[in-house]
Amino acid sequence: MNKACLPWFGLDIGGTLVKLVYFEPCNSQLNCEGQEKVGLEAMQDFIKSNIHYGENGTRDEVLAIKNVVLGGREGHLHFIRFPTDVIENFLVIAKELHASVLNNKVCATGGGAFKFEKDFREVLGVQLVKYDELECLIHGIHFINSCCVHEFYYWNNLHCLEKSEKVPYDFTNDSYPYIVVNIGSGVSILSVESAEKFSRISGTSLGGGTFLGLCCLLTGCESFEEALSMAEDGDSTKVDKLVRDIYGGDYTKFGLPGDLVASSFGKMNCEENRSLVSNKDLARAMLVTITNNIGSIARMCAVNQKIGRVVFVGNFLRKNTIAMKLLSYAMDYWSKGTLKALFLKHEGYFGACGALLELMTRMKAHEDGRS
Repeated sequence: MNKACLPWFGLDIGGTLVKLVYFEPCNSQLNCEGQEKVGLEAMQDFIKSNIHYGENGTRDEVLAIKNVVLGGREGHLHFIRFPTDVIENFLVIAKELHASVLNNKVCATGGGAFKFEKDFREVLGVQLVKYDELECLIHGIHFINSCCVHEFYYWNNLHCLEKSEKVPYDFTNDSYPYIVVNIGSGVSILSVESAEKFSRISGTSLGGGTFLGLCCLLTGCESFEEALSMAEDGDSTKVDKLVRDIYGGDYTKFGLPGDLVASSFGKMNCEENRSLVSNKDLARAMLVTITNNIGSIARMCAVNQKIGRVVFVGNFLRKNTIAMKLLSYAMDYWSKGTLKALFLKHEGYFGACGALLELMTRMKAHEDGRS
Protein backbone atom coordinates (compact mmCIF):
# COMPACT_ATOMS: atom_id res chain seq x y z
CA MET A 1 0.00 0.00 0.00
CA ASN A 2 1.37 3.46 -0.81
CA LYS A 3 0.36 7.07 -0.82
CA ALA A 4 -0.81 7.02 -4.44
CA CYS A 5 -3.06 3.98 -3.93
CA LEU A 6 -6.56 5.45 -4.11
CA PRO A 7 -9.50 5.25 -3.46
CA TRP A 8 -9.53 5.21 0.34
CA PHE A 9 -12.40 3.44 2.07
CA GLY A 10 -13.16 2.31 5.60
CA LEU A 11 -15.77 -0.43 6.03
CA ASP A 12 -17.71 -1.52 9.10
CA ILE A 13 -19.77 -4.60 8.26
CA GLY A 14 -22.23 -5.11 11.10
CA GLY A 15 -24.96 -7.64 11.71
CA THR A 16 -27.67 -5.28 10.42
CA LEU A 17 -25.95 -2.45 8.51
CA VAL A 18 -22.82 -1.90 6.47
CA LYS A 19 -21.26 1.50 7.11
CA LEU A 20 -18.80 2.92 4.59
CA VAL A 21 -16.62 6.02 4.92
CA TYR A 22 -15.11 7.30 1.66
CA PHE A 23 -12.32 9.86 1.43
CA GLU A 24 -12.70 12.07 -1.65
CA PRO A 25 -9.37 13.79 -2.40
CA CYS A 26 -9.36 17.24 -3.93
CA ASN A 27 -8.81 16.99 -7.68
CA SER A 28 -5.54 18.91 -7.40
CA GLN A 29 -4.20 16.16 -5.13
CA LEU A 30 -5.11 13.05 -7.11
CA ASN A 31 -1.49 12.62 -8.19
CA CYS A 32 -2.42 10.10 -10.86
CA GLU A 33 -3.09 10.02 -14.59
CA GLY A 34 -4.37 7.88 -17.40
CA GLN A 35 -6.77 5.03 -16.63
CA GLU A 36 -6.26 5.35 -12.88
CA LYS A 37 -7.41 8.98 -12.95
CA VAL A 38 -10.37 8.14 -15.19
CA GLY A 39 -11.39 5.33 -12.85
CA LEU A 40 -11.12 7.48 -9.74
CA GLU A 41 -13.14 10.28 -11.28
CA ALA A 42 -15.84 7.83 -12.40
CA MET A 43 -16.09 6.42 -8.88
CA GLN A 44 -16.26 9.88 -7.33
CA ASP A 45 -18.95 10.93 -9.79
CA PHE A 46 -20.99 7.84 -8.96
CA ILE A 47 -20.73 8.38 -5.20
CA LYS A 48 -21.34 12.14 -5.24
CA SER A 49 -24.10 12.18 -7.85
CA ASN A 50 -26.31 9.92 -5.74
CA ILE A 51 -27.86 10.19 -2.30
CA HIS A 52 -29.71 6.90 -2.69
CA TYR A 53 -28.18 3.80 -4.25
CA GLY A 54 -30.88 1.41 -5.37
CA GLU A 55 -33.66 0.76 -2.87
CA ASN A 56 -31.50 0.40 0.25
CA GLY A 57 -28.26 2.37 0.04
CA THR A 58 -28.05 5.92 1.42
CA ARG A 59 -25.36 8.57 1.53
CA ASP A 60 -25.88 10.75 4.61
CA GLU A 61 -25.12 14.00 2.84
CA VAL A 62 -25.70 16.15 5.93
CA LEU A 63 -22.90 14.29 7.76
CA ALA A 64 -20.18 14.92 5.13
CA ILE A 65 -17.01 16.47 6.57
CA LYS A 66 -15.12 18.88 4.31
CA ASN A 67 -11.47 19.87 4.20
CA VAL A 68 -10.06 16.93 6.14
CA VAL A 69 -6.36 16.09 5.86
CA LEU A 70 -5.57 12.37 5.67
CA GLY A 71 -2.37 10.71 4.55
CA GLY A 72 -0.94 14.02 3.42
CA ARG A 73 -3.94 14.78 1.20
CA GLU A 74 -6.80 17.20 1.68
CA GLY A 75 -10.32 16.10 0.85
CA HIS A 76 -13.82 15.36 2.08
CA LEU A 77 -15.32 12.45 4.00
CA HIS A 78 -18.58 10.86 2.82
CA PHE A 79 -20.73 8.51 4.87
CA ILE A 80 -22.76 5.72 3.27
CA ARG A 81 -24.87 2.92 4.75
CA PHE A 82 -26.92 -0.01 3.49
CA PRO A 83 -28.40 -3.21 4.98
CA THR A 84 -25.97 -6.08 5.39
CA ASP A 85 -28.41 -8.49 3.75
CA VAL A 86 -27.96 -6.70 0.40
CA ILE A 87 -24.17 -6.78 0.46
CA GLU A 88 -24.18 -8.91 -2.71
CA ASN A 89 -25.70 -5.97 -4.61
CA PHE A 90 -22.94 -3.73 -3.24
CA LEU A 91 -20.28 -6.14 -4.51
CA VAL A 92 -21.86 -6.17 -7.98
CA ILE A 93 -21.86 -2.36 -8.15
CA ALA A 94 -18.26 -2.19 -6.92
CA LYS A 95 -17.24 -4.71 -9.58
CA GLU A 96 -18.94 -2.66 -12.31
CA LEU A 97 -16.94 0.38 -11.12
CA HIS A 98 -13.71 -1.65 -11.34
CA ALA A 99 -12.93 -0.85 -7.71
CA SER A 100 -10.41 -3.68 -7.37
CA VAL A 101 -8.36 -2.34 -10.29
CA LEU A 102 -7.87 0.90 -8.38
CA ASN A 103 -7.18 -0.66 -4.98
CA ASN A 104 -7.13 -4.35 -4.15
CA LYS A 105 -7.02 -3.90 -0.37
CA VAL A 106 -9.69 -2.37 1.86
CA CYS A 107 -9.46 -1.89 5.61
CA ALA A 108 -12.56 -3.27 7.32
CA THR A 109 -13.97 -4.02 10.75
CA GLY A 110 -17.05 -5.65 12.24
CA GLY A 111 -18.09 -9.29 12.25
CA GLY A 112 -18.95 -9.13 8.55
CA ALA A 113 -15.31 -8.46 7.70
CA PHE A 114 -14.76 -12.11 8.61
CA LYS A 115 -18.08 -13.48 7.38
CA PHE A 116 -17.89 -11.89 3.92
CA GLU A 117 -14.12 -11.99 3.42
CA LYS A 118 -14.42 -14.80 0.86
CA ASP A 119 -17.13 -12.92 -1.11
CA PHE A 120 -14.98 -9.81 -1.42
CA ARG A 121 -12.06 -11.89 -2.61
CA GLU A 122 -14.00 -14.00 -5.12
CA VAL A 123 -16.34 -11.33 -6.54
CA LEU A 124 -14.08 -8.28 -6.43
CA GLY A 125 -10.60 -9.70 -6.10
CA VAL A 126 -10.27 -7.49 -3.02
CA GLN A 127 -8.54 -8.41 0.22
CA LEU A 128 -10.22 -7.21 3.40
CA VAL A 129 -7.57 -6.12 5.89
CA LYS A 130 -9.38 -6.70 9.17
CA TYR A 131 -9.16 -4.67 12.38
CA ASP A 132 -10.79 -4.95 15.79
CA GLU A 133 -14.19 -3.25 15.79
CA LEU A 134 -14.01 -1.76 19.29
CA GLU A 135 -10.56 -0.32 18.68
CA CYS A 136 -11.79 1.20 15.41
CA LEU A 137 -14.85 2.58 17.24
CA ILE A 138 -12.81 4.49 19.83
CA HIS A 139 -10.28 5.83 17.30
CA GLY A 140 -13.12 6.91 15.02
CA ILE A 141 -14.88 8.79 17.84
CA HIS A 142 -11.74 10.73 18.72
CA PHE A 143 -10.89 11.54 15.11
CA ILE A 144 -14.33 12.77 14.08
CA ASN A 145 -14.60 14.83 17.26
CA SER A 146 -11.29 16.50 16.29
CA CYS A 147 -12.70 17.34 12.83
CA CYS A 148 -16.20 18.52 13.74
CA VAL A 149 -17.45 21.46 15.74
CA HIS A 150 -20.11 20.38 18.25
CA GLU A 151 -19.95 16.68 17.40
CA PHE A 152 -21.11 15.88 20.94
CA TYR A 153 -24.45 17.03 22.36
CA TYR A 154 -26.93 16.28 25.12
CA TRP A 155 -30.66 16.80 25.70
CA ASN A 156 -31.92 19.46 28.12
CA ASN A 157 -35.30 20.01 29.87
CA LEU A 158 -35.50 16.36 30.87
CA HIS A 159 -38.43 17.08 33.19
CA CYS A 160 -40.48 17.78 30.05
CA LEU A 161 -39.21 15.57 27.23
CA GLU A 162 -41.62 17.06 24.66
CA LYS A 163 -39.76 20.37 24.99
CA SER A 164 -36.28 18.87 25.30
CA GLU A 165 -33.72 20.15 22.77
CA LYS A 166 -30.19 19.32 21.68
CA VAL A 167 -27.41 21.29 23.37
CA PRO A 168 -23.76 21.22 22.11
CA TYR A 169 -21.25 19.72 24.51
CA ASP A 170 -17.51 20.47 24.53
CA PHE A 171 -15.72 17.13 24.75
CA THR A 172 -12.21 18.38 23.99
CA ASN A 173 -11.11 19.29 27.50
CA ASP A 174 -10.82 16.77 30.32
CA SER A 175 -12.60 14.11 28.25
CA TYR A 176 -11.40 11.03 30.14
CA PRO A 177 -12.63 8.75 31.53
CA TYR A 178 -15.98 8.00 29.95
CA ILE A 179 -18.28 5.09 29.13
CA VAL A 180 -19.18 4.20 25.53
CA VAL A 181 -22.43 2.36 24.86
CA ASN A 182 -22.36 1.12 21.27
CA ILE A 183 -25.91 0.18 20.21
CA GLY A 184 -25.95 -1.82 17.01
CA SER A 185 -27.64 -5.17 16.46
CA GLY A 186 -26.51 -5.93 20.01
CA VAL A 187 -24.83 -3.70 22.58
CA SER A 188 -21.22 -3.40 23.74
CA ILE A 189 -20.22 -1.20 26.67
CA LEU A 190 -16.66 0.08 27.04
CA SER A 191 -14.74 1.95 29.71
CA VAL A 192 -12.39 4.46 28.07
CA GLU A 193 -9.43 5.76 30.07
CA SER A 194 -7.47 7.27 27.17
CA ALA A 195 -7.25 7.20 23.38
CA GLU A 196 -5.38 3.88 23.56
CA LYS A 197 -6.52 2.41 26.88
CA PHE A 198 -10.05 1.02 26.96
CA SER A 199 -11.82 -2.24 27.71
CA ARG A 200 -15.17 -3.91 27.12
CA ILE A 201 -16.89 -4.14 30.50
CA SER A 202 -20.37 -5.34 29.60
CA GLY A 203 -23.02 -5.66 26.94
CA THR A 204 -26.37 -7.17 26.08
CA SER A 205 -27.84 -9.13 23.17
CA LEU A 206 -30.96 -6.94 23.36
CA GLY A 207 -30.14 -4.13 20.95
CA GLY A 208 -31.28 -2.51 17.74
CA GLY A 209 -31.56 -5.86 15.99
CA THR A 210 -33.90 -7.04 18.75
CA PHE A 211 -36.09 -3.98 18.38
CA LEU A 212 -36.35 -4.37 14.61
CA GLY A 213 -36.77 -8.15 14.66
CA LEU A 214 -39.56 -8.15 17.24
CA CYS A 215 -41.29 -5.20 15.59
CA CYS A 216 -41.29 -7.10 12.30
CA LEU A 217 -42.82 -10.11 14.06
CA LEU A 218 -45.42 -8.16 16.05
CA THR A 219 -46.44 -5.46 13.59
CA GLY A 220 -45.48 -6.68 10.12
CA CYS A 221 -43.22 -3.68 9.47
CA GLU A 222 -40.34 -4.18 7.05
CA SER A 223 -37.69 -1.63 7.98
CA PHE A 224 -36.11 0.20 10.91
CA GLU A 225 -37.49 3.49 9.61
CA GLU A 226 -41.01 2.10 9.44
CA ALA A 227 -40.74 0.67 12.96
CA LEU A 228 -39.57 4.03 14.33
CA SER A 229 -42.34 5.88 12.51
CA MET A 230 -44.93 3.59 14.06
CA ALA A 231 -43.37 3.98 17.52
CA GLU A 232 -43.56 7.78 17.31
CA ASP A 233 -47.38 7.61 17.22
CA GLY A 234 -47.84 4.74 19.66
CA ASP A 235 -48.79 4.62 23.35
CA SER A 236 -46.67 2.15 25.31
CA THR A 237 -48.79 2.52 28.47
CA LYS A 238 -51.48 0.40 26.78
CA VAL A 239 -48.95 -2.43 26.57
CA ASP A 240 -46.68 -2.04 29.63
CA LYS A 241 -47.81 -2.49 33.22
CA LEU A 242 -46.86 0.62 35.21
CA VAL A 243 -46.23 1.09 38.91
CA ARG A 244 -49.61 2.82 39.23
CA ASP A 245 -51.31 -0.19 37.68
CA ILE A 246 -50.06 -2.19 40.65
CA TYR A 247 -50.06 0.35 43.50
CA GLY A 248 -52.74 2.74 42.30
CA GLY A 249 -50.16 5.53 42.30
CA ASP A 250 -46.53 6.09 43.30
CA TYR A 251 -44.54 3.57 45.32
CA THR A 252 -43.29 6.28 47.66
CA LYS A 253 -41.25 4.13 50.05
CA PHE A 254 -38.70 3.41 47.32
CA GLY A 255 -39.22 6.56 45.27
CA LEU A 256 -40.84 4.84 42.30
CA PRO A 257 -43.18 7.16 40.37
CA GLY A 258 -46.54 5.84 39.20
CA ASP A 259 -45.68 6.24 35.51
CA LEU A 260 -42.56 4.04 35.79
CA VAL A 261 -42.69 0.77 33.84
CA ALA A 262 -43.01 -2.11 36.31
CA SER A 263 -43.40 -4.86 33.69
CA SER A 264 -42.68 -4.44 30.00
CA PHE A 265 -45.58 -5.89 27.96
CA GLY A 266 -47.15 -6.79 31.31
CA LYS A 267 -50.68 -5.97 30.16
CA MET A 268 -50.53 -8.33 27.20
CA ASN A 269 -51.39 -11.41 29.26
CA CYS A 270 -55.02 -10.21 29.22
CA GLU A 271 -57.04 -10.87 26.07
CA GLU A 272 -59.12 -7.73 26.59
CA ASN A 273 -56.01 -5.56 26.72
CA ARG A 274 -54.59 -7.23 23.61
CA SER A 275 -57.74 -6.32 21.69
CA LEU A 276 -57.25 -2.63 22.51
CA VAL A 277 -53.65 -2.14 21.34
CA SER A 278 -52.51 -1.11 17.88
CA ASN A 279 -49.34 -1.98 16.00
CA LYS A 280 -48.12 1.51 16.79
CA ASP A 281 -48.57 0.86 20.51
CA LEU A 282 -46.62 -2.39 20.22
CA ALA A 283 -43.78 -0.69 18.34
CA ARG A 284 -43.60 2.07 20.96
CA ALA A 285 -43.59 -0.45 23.80
CA MET A 286 -40.80 -2.44 22.15
CA LEU A 287 -38.73 0.70 21.71
CA VAL A 288 -39.26 1.64 25.38
CA THR A 289 -38.43 -1.92 26.50
CA ILE A 290 -35.14 -2.12 24.60
CA THR A 291 -34.11 1.42 25.53
CA ASN A 292 -34.89 0.98 29.23
CA ASN A 293 -32.87 -2.22 29.34
CA ILE A 294 -29.87 -0.58 27.70
CA GLY A 295 -30.14 2.45 29.98
CA SER A 296 -30.30 0.28 33.09
CA ILE A 297 -27.19 -1.69 32.18
CA ALA A 298 -25.31 1.47 31.15
CA ARG A 299 -26.15 3.18 34.44
CA MET A 300 -24.94 0.23 36.49
CA CYS A 301 -21.69 0.13 34.52
CA ALA A 302 -21.11 3.85 35.07
CA VAL A 303 -21.77 3.51 38.80
CA ASN A 304 -19.47 0.50 39.12
CA GLN A 305 -16.70 2.27 37.21
CA LYS A 306 -17.32 5.57 39.07
CA ILE A 307 -17.56 7.42 35.74
CA GLY A 308 -19.99 10.30 35.26
CA ARG A 309 -20.25 10.58 31.45
CA VAL A 310 -21.93 7.97 29.29
CA VAL A 311 -21.56 8.29 25.51
CA PHE A 312 -24.23 6.54 23.43
CA VAL A 313 -23.41 5.71 19.79
CA GLY A 314 -24.64 3.34 17.09
CA ASN A 315 -27.19 3.27 14.29
CA PHE A 316 -30.01 2.37 16.67
CA LEU A 317 -29.96 6.08 17.58
CA ARG A 318 -30.23 7.35 14.00
CA LYS A 319 -33.25 9.70 13.93
CA ASN A 320 -34.36 7.99 17.13
CA THR A 321 -35.12 10.96 19.37
CA ILE A 322 -37.47 8.88 21.53
CA ALA A 323 -34.68 6.53 22.59
CA MET A 324 -32.18 9.35 23.12
CA LYS A 325 -34.54 11.30 25.35
CA LEU A 326 -35.49 8.18 27.31
CA LEU A 327 -31.82 7.35 27.86
CA SER A 328 -31.10 10.93 28.91
CA TYR A 329 -33.97 10.99 31.36
CA ALA A 330 -33.05 7.61 32.84
CA MET A 331 -29.40 8.57 33.34
CA ASP A 332 -30.34 11.86 34.98
CA TYR A 333 -33.26 10.62 37.12
CA TRP A 334 -31.79 7.44 38.57
CA SER A 335 -28.41 9.03 39.25
CA LYS A 336 -29.99 12.15 40.77
CA GLY A 337 -28.15 14.27 38.22
CA THR A 338 -24.69 12.75 38.67
CA LEU A 339 -24.64 10.96 35.28
CA LYS A 340 -24.75 12.71 31.92
CA ALA A 341 -25.88 11.03 28.69
CA LEU A 342 -24.01 12.27 25.62
CA PHE A 343 -24.69 11.63 21.94
CA LEU A 344 -22.83 12.23 18.66
CA LYS A 345 -23.94 13.45 15.25
CA HIS A 346 -22.21 10.67 13.29
CA GLU A 347 -23.87 7.94 15.42
CA GLY A 348 -22.96 4.67 13.73
CA TYR A 349 -20.03 5.60 11.47
CA PHE A 350 -17.16 5.61 13.97
CA GLY A 351 -16.11 2.02 13.36
CA ALA A 352 -15.84 2.62 9.60
CA CYS A 353 -13.92 5.82 10.23
CA GLY A 354 -11.55 3.94 12.53
CA ALA A 355 -10.95 1.39 9.76
CA LEU A 356 -10.07 4.26 7.42
CA LEU A 357 -7.59 5.55 10.00
CA GLU A 358 -6.00 2.10 10.13
CA LEU A 359 -5.46 2.44 6.38
CA MET A 360 -3.54 5.65 7.05
CA THR A 361 -1.43 3.85 9.64
CA ARG A 362 -0.61 1.07 7.18
CA MET A 363 0.43 3.55 4.52
CA LYS A 364 2.66 5.45 6.94
CA ALA A 365 4.29 2.22 8.07
CA HIS A 366 4.93 1.31 4.42
CA GLU A 367 6.48 4.71 3.71
CA ASP A 368 8.65 4.43 6.82
CA GLY A 369 9.83 1.00 5.71
CA ARG A 370 8.19 -0.86 8.58
CA SER A 371 5.93 -3.13 6.51
